[in-house]
Formats: sequence, structure tokens, C-alpha cells
Amino acid sequence: MSIKKTLAALTMSLAVPMSALASEGADRLAAILEPLETYAADFEQQILDGSGQRLQEARGRMWLSRPGKFRWEVEAPYEQLVVSGGEEVILYDPDLEQATVQPLDQRVTHTPALLLSGSADELTDSYEVTRQQQGASETFILVPKDPDTLFEELKMTFRGEALAMLQMTDSTGQRTAIGFDNVRMNERLEPGRFDFAIPDGTDVIRDTQ
Repeated sequence: MSIKKTLAALTMSLAVPMSALASEGADRLAAILEPLETYAADFEQQILDGSGQRLQEARGRMWLSRPGKFRWEVEAPYEQLVVSGGEEVILYDPDLEQATVQPLDQRVTHTPALLLSGSADELTDSYEVTRQQQGASETFILVPKDPDTLFEELKMTFRGEALAMLQMTDSTGQRTAIGFDNVRMNERLEPGRFDFAIPDGTDVIRDTQ
């Protein structure tokens, strides 16, 4: 699966059904995200087909600094990187010696990989948001209003104020599921974290759309 679809989450199996609180979903999610300035975490990722069969696993680290700055590193089993300094998004595959560069436009900001680094107000404008809760865990279900997106549904699960899991489902029923650990919120991040110099000899593809 393309790294543009790498931010997503584990399906939650709950013994007690959670009640949907659609009327307050967007406001509550915005309230959680609004004070978030930086976010860093380790992650473990699984890709599942429509029947739940595991297709792929990966692990790595992520950092974000709002607004618009993001770094997502897949460390194993194959290295990949997606990084944004606020104007462009670079997807780098060292094994292929290839980099794809895109402007950070409206289309790109609707990908799961950059959702958290955007404005909280964009959630209300761009997604139908409903909220479910069980104990200290809250799950937000986001359905894009614009059909021209890379996923049909995104679930964000928080424990307290920390994002614990994301789950993205595409039009084929395939899910990308990610659990986060060692979460650090609002710690100072070096600005250079979101810079990336494309290595010499890399095949660079520029997408101007």
C-alpha cells in the first residue's frame, strides 16, 4: 500500500457497545486537537484485507508540529519516509532511490498521514464526525464529505488526551491499522526534523496537481 495510506488504525472489539454521540463529535475532537502543538510516538502498523487477513506489518516513528509539519518514518521491514515542512510533501523510498514531491494542497491534506497536522476547524468543514465512548477511551469516526479522498472512513481512538489508535478503510474494504506507543505531546521538536535533503542520484518525480 502507498505510504499516503499509512496512517490508520486497529479495529476495536468491545465487550460493551459504545453509544454514538454524533451531535458533539466534531466539537469534542476539535477540543482535543486544538491544544496539540507537537506530537511524537512509536507505531506498529498492520494492513488487513476485507476479511481481516493480515497482508503486511511495519513499525517506525512519527513526529508532527502543527500546522502542516509532519515526519513519518517506516523503519522495518522496509525503510520509507514521508515528510512535510509545511509547503511540500516528500515521499522517499531509499530502496527504489525514488522521491515523489507534491505541494501541500487541499488534496494532500485530506490524506490520513497529514490529518493531525492540519487545523482543527478543517475537521468540521471536511468530515462528518461522530463520537463513541467507553470508559476513558473515545473513538471518533470520520467520513469525508468530499468523495475524492484516499479513504472512506477513518477512526481515531484516544485514551485520555493521547491518540492511541487509528484505523483507515478504503473503498475495497482494505484496512490500515496503527497503534501508537511512547506518546509525547507538546515537547519541543527540532525544526530540522521536518527538513529533508533528497540524496544525490535519486529519481525525483514532481506532482504539480
